[in-house]
Amino acid sequence: MYVLITVIALGVLVPFVWMVSSSLKNNNEVFTVPTQWIPRDFQWHNYVDIWSRIPMTTYLRNSLFLSLVITFLQVLTGSFAAYGFSKVRWRGRDALFVAYIATIAVPWQAYMVPQYVMLQKAGLVNTFWSLILLQAFGAFGVFLLRQYYLTIPDELCEAARIDGLSEYGIYRRIILPLSKPALASLALLTFVATWNDYMGPFIYLTSNELWTVQLGLKSFVGLFDGDYAMIMTGSVISVVPILVIFLLGQKYFIQGIATSGLKG
Repeated sequence: MYVLITVIALGVLVPFVWMVSSSLKNNNEVFTVPTQWIPRDFQWHNYVDIWSRIPMTTYLRNSLFLSLVITFLQVLTGSFAAYGFSKVRWRGRDALFVAYIATIAVPWQAYMVPQYVMLQKAGLVNTFWSLILLQAFGAFGVFLLRQYYLTIPDELCEAARIDGLSEYGIYRRIILPLSKPALASLALLTFVATWNDYMGPFIYLTSNELWTVQLGLKSFVGLFDGDYAMIMTGSVISVVPILVIFLLGQKYFIQGIATSGLKG
């Protein structure tokens, strides 16, 4: 089993190794056949030149801002809605939850055009607000957290109600402290998805000063040619924040995913 897992892990890492190797090559050496895994001459200046070729600092700052804001809002709204769907009894709760989760099955392309028209009429196109409002809520996050909340004994909430604690107090003082792994998992998944999002910024952000790092890397691809060495350099730089976030939250992420489906 360990040998199989090691082989699979190495296979997953091959594209990343090729990306790092290509970022240290000249542009005409990226697609050589056979593949040259170790560059003849390491082009370390690529990691310096990229900052002058495009406004990389602006793109990274925009991506970081959107990722942090959207992640915070999704964790806040998702955790609050999940509490209502798991620990508060009210008529039609389960039916509404099923209907809400069913929206995951609807592809974004089905409502992309009317969504854009609504935001255009609201004057939010070419602003960060368009992406923030569209991604501040997520059915997947509600589902993930609800499944985790169901593993928390209801007796804790009942005892707190008997002691006079309000629903908001139970949510803040009991549920949130006990659900750190699930919250970390949702935060990590949301951050990565927002950071890597291309279509959303491509549709709603037209000004260069608002572009994210994904749109910025696309600017290297011209009409007839592409600076692929620089694209790989920028890709490596764009992966670093995600790698750091995952390494810091790895323990909570694995624990949250492993326990989110124990009870349903």
